Amino acid sequence: MDDSSTTIALGEALRAPGKQALFAHVRRLHLPGALDPAAAERLATALEATPDWERTLVDGERQFDVPPAELAAMSPQAQVALHRSVYETARAGFGYLFETVRISNLVRAGRPVDPAFAELFRFLNGPAFLQAIADLTGDDRGVYVDAQATRYLPGFFLNSHNDHVEGRDRLFAYVLNLSREWRTDWGGLLLFHDEAGNVAEGYAPAFNALNLFAVPQRHSVSLVAPFAGAPRLSITGWIRSRVPEGED
Repeated sequence: MDDSSTTIALGEALRAPGKQALFAHVRRLHLPGALDPAAAERLATALEATPDWERTLVDGERQFDVPPAELAAMSPQAQVALHRSVYETARAGFGYLFETVRISNLVRAGRPVDPAFAELFRFLNGPAFLQAIADLTGDDRGVYVDAQATRYLPGFFLNSHNDHVEGRDRLFAYVLNLSREWRTDWGGLLLFHDEAGNVAEGYAPAFNALNLFAVPQRHSVSLVAPFAGAPRLSITGWIRSRVPEGED
């Protein structure tokens, strides 16, 4: 898999030298201007237009997706009741509520996917991006990058976790932010937690900024405020040391 059929190019942040020492020290980077501006605009437009969002959530012991047709068939009252149950689950432990398009699974299964998303998946798994990750981190073991689009609406969140799952071969996590405008007080911040449970650092979802961090590392996405003026849009996933055998 390579990026020869894509028109996406690395932005200045991913080409700039001298980031390895900072990454080695804090194990994370915030990189504004990750892609060339035209590519970022195409991806943002695709995220804004896609009707394919599945709502993904934790409700009690269950982690599952609600397909668009099923969500559309639910009454407002049923959606409120479901979200209330999700919040009750999150109060005592791990929980999340957001929407997703699982790009890498769709591409690998040969299922329909927006051309802009398919192009990004090829680019992420091409030599330019993988070499940029190796240069930024000092680790050249990355051979595969998965991707999912995410949309956080008001009231959506992702509780604290560290991304480590046995057998998934995750080296680094990334978040490519594609909300055109965002205010910090709208929430939706990527927060990194120290051992005492304090916020060690936080990044607002600035347009075309790539957040890159080593796995495991405890982090969360703070609740999107009810007065947020737009959805929080991004493409996120993991750089892995092995290509998965099936959908993952």
